[in-house]
Amino acid sequence: MKETFTKGMARNIYYGGSLFFFLAFIGLTVDTVNKLPKTDNRGEITEVVAFGKSVWEKNNCVGCHTLLGEGAYFAPELGNVYLRFGKSTEAIKAFIKSRPVNGIPGRRSMPQFNLTEEELEGLAQFLKYASGIDTHNWPPNIQG
Repeated sequence: MKETFTKGMARNIYYGGSLFFFLAFIGLTVDTVNKLPKTDNRGEITEVVAFGKSVWEKNNCVGCHTLLGEGAYFAPELGNVYLRFGKSTEAIKAFIKSRPVNGIPGRRSMPQFNLTEEELEGLAQFLKYASGIDTHNWPPNIQG
């Protein structure tokens, strides 16, 4: 092996390394794209689910809650709330309706949003849909 490091050697390392990492990037991208359909819950996004997502966004639920690990960590993760509430959209709706108007004094709590029955149903169906996504055991505990 030569004792000196030439421009040609540096160029070969640069191009060889670039080609290697470009091919690795393409390979990992193809692998990810092939695995993504397997993580979907295979559920149809209905009009009600889409409406529920708009209710979620309009009321900035992600400002306090996380959904599938994304959002604020002030309130519980809601990716598995459908499972926590016994696979019942009625229980989710009842919990949201039962919130006090100004929260619970001295505690952090969810405020009353005064959602209509249609908005409650949409939000519950959206959370049901989100719970069907394969998150590879996220969150790590049932309480979120």
